[in-house]
Amino acid sequence: MVTQTEFTLRPRPRGVHLVTAEVVNNLPGLPQTGLLNLMIKHTSAALAINENADPDVREDLNAIFDKLIPERAPFYLHTFEGPDDMPAHAKAVIVGPSISIPISRGRLNLGTWQGIYLCEFRNHGGPRNIVATIIG
Repeated sequence: MVTQTEFTLRPRPRGVHLVTAEVVNNLPGLPQTGLLNLMIKHTSAALAINENADPDVREDLNAIFDKLIPERAPFYLHTFEGPDDMPAHAKAVIVGPSISIPISRGRLNLGTWQGIYLCEFRNHGGPRNIVATIIG
């Protein structure tokens, strides 16, 4: 059986944000076994799975992204939406719009130190829409 729902994550500032609880709170009942796919419906933010214990990881990831893809590069053509926009698109391509998580015993089967991240690459990205597809 396949179930699909859409929900909106609350707005967050630029950065890498742990959103596991917010995602879980927006999901319908999960099957005993299956698969959850989450897809963000935006081109300047992304979803990822990573370290959920030490907040320094989130700060470091944000610093790495900003170092790899700086604002105001002289070769950017797409600049009319502000200096954070084109870098946000490039970062979103690198991280990706979707993640899949196994469902076991009616719960998300994440590792001990894993959590779901919203990677917000705009300074003021606003609410972010997510499509959740549950297979199982």
